[in-house]
Amino acid sequence: MSTLRTKPHCAAAPAWSADPYADALAAGRGPLFLRRTDGWLLPLEVERWCADADAVDLEVLRRCEGAVLDVGCGPGRLVAALAARGRPVLGVDVSEAAVAHTVRLGGQALRRSVFEPLPGEGRWDTALLIDGNVGIGGEPRALLRRLARLLAPGGLLIAETVPVDVDERVRVEVADGRGAAGTPFPWARLGTPALLRHAGRAGLSPDGQWTTGGRSFVALRSRSDRRTSRAAEAPNSTAVIRSQRAANPSPDRPVADA
Repeated sequence: MSTLRTKPHCAAAPAWSADPYADALAAGRGPLFLRRTDGWLLPLEVERWCADADAVDLEVLRRCEGAVLDVGCGPGRLVAALAARGRPVLGVDVSEAAVAHTVRLGGQALRRSVFEPLPGEGRWDTALLIDGNVGIGGEPRALLRRLARLLAPGGLLIAETVPVDVDERVRVEVADGRGAAGTPFPWARLGTPALLRHAGRAGLSPDGQWTTGGRSFVALRSRSDRRTSRAAEAPNSTAVIRSQRAANPSPDRPVADA
């Protein structure tokens, strides 16, 4: 998140299903924070995430290629905007509330961790890590390696970074500032220099960077000579359209039919 938003997407970490986050999405507003163990608070931009894609978002979407995977899609503004333009797109989030919100907007979304098996592995043309989602799991290099495997050879990753030079690993919890808080989980905050360092070691190459509206972004490419599995599904297949996840934590029940 430019200012962090999203969710800890590790397979066993449903922290973003915590009530403060779900309540904020239901209301469409904060206050909501990431709170470090030392008490430091990072405001989360709930109002922006629940609004339509803004001019900065649209610049990101214009750069997307082919079928798009939005990792940590939150309430789904980017998924909905891409779908409205006829782009094959799937959102992935561990939050039940976020996935349900995305579906209500008309987008496709799975309640699943990015580290779990996903449709279209090795076939996605573009992946997004927006609103601070480079922090997912607290281990940036592991996350970037996972994204490199999800992308098609030569595929594009667009990641939003913190607009300062920082490379931080922390434990945080989602808090509403009024006493309610979720389960602590690992997170990371990365500026552009740190992201580029980790990307190179994860098999991703720089393909551009820009700052607009006070937010910073980096474009990366997966290796074009990387082999992909013949068994991987095409990202715009019926499996993507139908495999929406559900309110019940069971990863195999649909939230809604497409």
